[in-house]
Amino acid sequence: MNGSARMPIEQNERTVSTGLALNDRLPLTCTRAGTCCHGKSISVNPWELALLARTLAQDLRTVRDTHTQDGGIRLRMNGEHRWRGRAACTFYQHGQGCTVHPGRPLACRLYPLGRERRGEQVRFIHEGRIFPCLDGCLEVTELPSMTVGDYLAGQDIDAGANAQDAYLEVVQDLAEGSFVLLFDTPLHAADTGVLNAWERMIRLSGDERAKQLGKSWIDTLTLASGDPHAPVDFIHDHRESLRARAEKQFGNLDDLGAVRHGCEVMMLLACHLGASLGAEPADLMNTWIATARANGAVG
Repeated sequence: MNGSARMPIEQNERTVSTGLALNDRLPLTCTRAGTCCHGKSISVNPWELALLARTLAQDLRTVRDTHTQDGGIRLRMNGEHRWRGRAACTFYQHGQGCTVHPGRPLACRLYPLGRERRGEQVRFIHEGRIFPCLDGCLEVTELPSMTVGDYLAGQDIDAGANAQDAYLEVVQDLAEGSFVLLFDTPLHAADTGVLNAWERMIRLSGDERAKQLGKSWIDTLTLASGDPHAPVDFIHDHRESLRARAEKQFGNLDDLGAVRHGCEVMMLLACHLGASLGAEPADLMNTWIATARANGAVG
């Protein structure tokens, strides 16, 4: 299972990544100008959402509904339009900065860097060939440089990185649940249109995925209970709650139409949770579709 946490930057080269070593020295001392809090796309997973609610001392559902979009997996950019006419993050206040700084998401802690995991290998990157801060805060070059390793240590990324890795396993669980419904039933051999439905998921926005899943499933996926200051236990309990509900709802189906519906719901859940981790839904779905076809699935 592959995954990444990154905050996309506004440039034509943003699909290009520059790999970094921990001893690389870069102009990473922050100017506190707040430019990186404007016009970005910041993914938030369920643990991060719960941590934000705890930081704000507010109800989790209220925080999700007020401060996120795309089905509860991306922070709203609905603040003042100050830097280059771009809207600020929902939690950014001019003159004050980030109002949730102690509970900020991993993407914010890492910026301008990103973290990619492929299997057991983790690497750190920045988007584009040109270091992002040179576009937004050129005065950063006047401040002391810093090694990548020292910067990451100062940003206290361990809990967020561990949570992201744990949720990648949950994404895999959900996808495997969909594969079980596909291959352990007559569904895989029938032209039921399952793979065509998976292909259509590639084009769905976060809000469209949430609409297809329905309010109850989206609540189960994004409104996890538990103490976010214990991320391992939090995600373990969330994983079990998702598994228990899926087993109850889809574990003993005998109608092929109901099996197909369950198969699609499980894949939508996997795709949506993956997107909350910064993964590209199209990459996830194309991989899973290719795997299903390689194993003989039709339709």
